[in-house]
Amino acid sequence: MSLPRPRPRTLPLVEPIVPVLRAEPFDDPAYLFEPKYDGFRGLVHLTRESCLIRSKRGFFLTRFGELEPKLREHLLAWEAILDGEIVSLDQTGRPMFHDLFAARGPVAYVAFDLLWVDGRDLRGLPLEERKARLERVLPEDTNDLLKVLTVEAHGRHLFDAAQRLDLEGIVAKRKADPYASETVWYKVKNRACTQAEGRSELFRGRGR
Repeated sequence: MSLPRPRPRTLPLVEPIVPVLRAEPFDDPAYLFEPKYDGFRGLVHLTRESCLIRSKRGFFLTRFGELEPKLREHLLAWEAILDGEIVSLDQTGRPMFHDLFAARGPVAYVAFDLLWVDGRDLRGLPLEERKARLERVLPEDTNDLLKVLTVEAHGRHLFDAAQRLDLEGIVAKRKADPYASETVWYKVKNRACTQAEGRSELFRGRGR
């Protein structure tokens, strides 16, 4: 019988921001726009003792345990909480959700936010500043740890690119917002995305 995995001892449990659906893409200089990676949302908890990944519902993502020591090796911090997405990428860098779900091929973590670093809670800072601090704890992109692409102001152009690349869509985040329960992120779905096909069958009888 295996023992339960320990919780991070010094880091707070974080309620992740869940994007709300918006019908159409938009442009706005007050916003940052990111491609929506098709994978499993994961919050990395790095401490001196461990590196664990929790789902947006608070469960430990033990099926991706092989990622944890790699993230610990790459991150340039003693302790941190990162928000991001666990993905399986094809040779062109496109997320392949069906491969991820079926545990086919290597997995990577795409980081898009930094909530805590070396004793400091960053959640009250504006997104723009958290992004700058995230850059400091991430190395150059590796096979295991990647930075999310971020575009300022031009959401429509990024959405057009997401459609051409057959991605799930984009996410819009206000640059001045903290990481808080009242903060709203918007997601705009690419309704023509081919990877949406068969998704309901994958999750029938299972929670994500």
